[in-house]
Amino acid sequence: MLEEYAKNRVDVKKPRSEGRTYIIDKLEGLDRENFETIAPFIDVVKIYGVLPLLISEDTLKKKIKFYHNFDIKVSTGSTISEYMIAEDDFDKFLGEAAKVGFDIIEVGENSADLNFEQKKKITESILAKRLDFQWKVGKKDPRHQLQLDTLLSKIEEGVKLGSDKVVLEANEGINVGIYDEKGSVRWNFVGALTAKFPPSTFIFEAPLESQQSALIAEFGQRTNLAEVRVEAVSSVESLRRGFPTKAAFSVSHLSKNPEGSPGAKFVYFVMKSKHPIDQVELMNLTNLPRRTIQSAVEELKSQGLIIERSSLEDARKKVYIPVQFEWI
Repeated sequence: MLEEYAKNRVDVKKPRSEGRTYIIDKLEGLDRENFETIAPFIDVVKIYGVLPLLISEDTLKKKIKFYHNFDIKVSTGSTISEYMIAEDDFDKFLGEAAKVGFDIIEVGENSADLNFEQKKKITESILAKRLDFQWKVGKKDPRHQLQLDTLLSKIEEGVKLGSDKVVLEANEGINVGIYDEKGSVRWNFVGALTAKFPPSTFIFEAPLESQQSALIAEFGQRTNLAEVRVEAVSSVESLRRGFPTKAAFSVSHLSKNPEGSPGAKFVYFVMKSKHPIDQVELMNLTNLPRRTIQSAVEELKSQGLIIERSSLEDARKKVYIPVQFEWI
């Protein structure tokens, strides 16, 4: 209906090389009729944790076939791969995974560090079974996060091994990887990653809808997202197509023009002309006092007209961007 109002996707048909959406199956019941509606927007389903070891082979086969019928690939999680490597039975696991119909083996280093030669051997074993693979980098425990240099090195290894995309660990999306203790994106950290690797290199795990909308806002519809809940798939696709959503703005509506004080309207006009911009720059350009600038910024944020994020140059500094330019 009214297709002309929705922006076309760069990759409309699957398998997509960019703008992929990965969901997780935790053995929830899925309504076939409703799932059929959102299936075109889903590229990969990951079977959570070690669940493949806990259910019967017939049940697992039926579940994988269900997704294949909707042209959706199925991946293991990194947890089961790490477990089978630790048990020294990875080759047997790969044979069983291929037999039941898995398409992708995800491999990570959450519980152990592997050197490049070990990773190369693991990769060759996966390819020998005619399966695809994806390397995952990062640690699940907020108390044991990788330093930036280490993370960059592991990403580089994943790329050298031929991983189609490198998955960035997020766990529950709080204080892990690219997210801070509130679940907000650490833009200075992301900037350091994308300064060395193009954003298309990554599959960003983004369990929270605010994270999904922020990453699409920054990198556009080509952003690859994982850990998307089934009920959030339509919201993610809406953002990719250029439609605003409640999750994107954390407000129930979006005003087209600023309302309220003359100061807020003036500051918004300046922001539209120059962005990103911080409060000190706004004071210098408008000659307004700090209190007026702070009040105007809060007004515009509450109306959903601007977004606030950390500066890529200085993480201590907050900068502001008009929503129209960055999110729509």
